[in-house]
Amino acid sequence: MSDNSSQGRNSSGGRLFTGSDPVRLSVTTALAQILVWPFVYIDIFMFVVFLKRHVLRAEPRYLLFAQTLIADTAFLLTTNFVVITYQVFLLLPVSSCLPLSLLMGGLTHVSPTTIVAMCLERYVAICMPLRHVNIFSPGRTMGFIAMVWLIAFSKPFIDFMIFLSYVSKSYFDQPAFCYYEIILLEDWHMIMRGNLFILNYVLVLVILVFCYASIMHVARRASGDNKQAASKGQRTLLLHIAQLVLCTLEVTGPLIEARVLEMSNVNTYLIVRYFNFLAFSVVSRAISPLVYGLRDEKFNAALRFYAKCGSSQISVDK
Repeated sequence: MSDNSSQGRNSSGGRLFTGSDPVRLSVTTALAQILVWPFVYIDIFMFVVFLKRHVLRAEPRYLLFAQTLIADTAFLLTTNFVVITYQVFLLLPVSSCLPLSLLMGGLTHVSPTTIVAMCLERYVAICMPLRHVNIFSPGRTMGFIAMVWLIAFSKPFIDFMIFLSYVSKSYFDQPAFCYYEIILLEDWHMIMRGNLFILNYVLVLVILVFCYASIMHVARRASGDNKQAASKGQRTLLLHIAQLVLCTLEVTGPLIEARVLEMSNVNTYLIVRYFNFLAFSVVSRAISPLVYGLRDEKFNAALRFYAKCGSSQISVDK
């Protein structure tokens, strides 16, 4: 690497971001490993517990929760791979990086979209309890899950179609790091992506606020067991809103990074990029298993049972 940071451009206009501070690069890479791997192990453990308990697999909210575990684990592993390749300065042809980059782009959206589905499931369960069994039947829940993944991956697909409209064929043979920006060759495309993300998550936030207000209204009118269930659903939605706030901060990253790149040098851009990854990508994906999974009585009991290797019997079928 050169002594000065640089933003190289290949013959097709693609960017190669390189920095000049090996100490910063080593520290940020080490921090990524320290933060990522514990959460990967926790997510895998929770997913195994989910698979082992039929009572969990039969409920729509746990089916949806399992999707966040799958998506978050895959996202952390793929992005961590990119962090390591950057550390060792491993450049791959753009054609080889594209599938991984598009996969990361889609996985970024799966958890936030699933959070919306989980909030709607709680809204139906509390506000329309008689219709919940029909709306979120096992078959329809799987259909909702398929829709979540379709919506999540439609966004990188659109970016890819835009990318193909102006990229030259020679670009696919150029060496690059496997970050998502390899399909955002134009500044306007990067800024447009960031703006659309903000618009998308404002819409999602409106949906969550509507669900929360509706459940809060039911909680005020209910009594006895119904009031307790509504209050619990209300607290669950507050957690989902907190998760969404973190996810929203994460997806506004491309817009912030684009602005930083315009106004500053590449080293500053890379610092902001790593901060966004460590603070928002990892943290937001730690909220789901550590808060949602552990605070749920049924899931918590199952986790404790398997954590103790079955040494003591804990009922999870209540």
